[in-house]
Amino acid sequence: MLYTVGEMAKLLGIAPSALRYYDKEGLLPFLERSEGGKRIFKDSDYEGLQVIECLKKTGMQLKDIRDFIHMLMQGDDTIDDRLQLFLKRREEVKRQIADLQDTLDTIDFKCWYYETAKQSGTTALLENMKIEELPEQYQAVRKKLRRE
Repeated sequence: MLYTVGEMAKLLGIAPSALRYYDKEGLLPFLERSEGGKRIFKDSDYEGLQVIECLKKTGMQLKDIRDFIHMLMQGDDTIDDRLQLFLKRREEVKRQIADLQDTLDTIDFKCWYYETAKQSGTTALLENMKIEELPEQYQAVRKKLRRE
């Protein structure tokens, strides 16, 4: 089946302008065009576009995604390079997840903190609370926040 920019963008959940931009930036060398010059997407393009979106979500720069696309176009001689790229991305995503988990832990602590303060009508009780009096799941966060 063939798709317009708008149709493919809708399938991907992105703006049509993003696909046009990817094409302009050289990320879509596989893209075909109609006789009138309009971009035509095929079912087989969907997976590649999903991978581009995945790499983008990891924070990968467009120039590096373009390099990956060029590796793809070169064929099997670049398998090892592509594997190394994804191994590196995996480590970066694991780091991002760990950073986000730390952020979520802090937010959870602060939610508990202010819910508890709201119930007691003051934060003074919590400010003077000893670390061992806190719920166990929040002790490490408070230690980190106070550099204890």
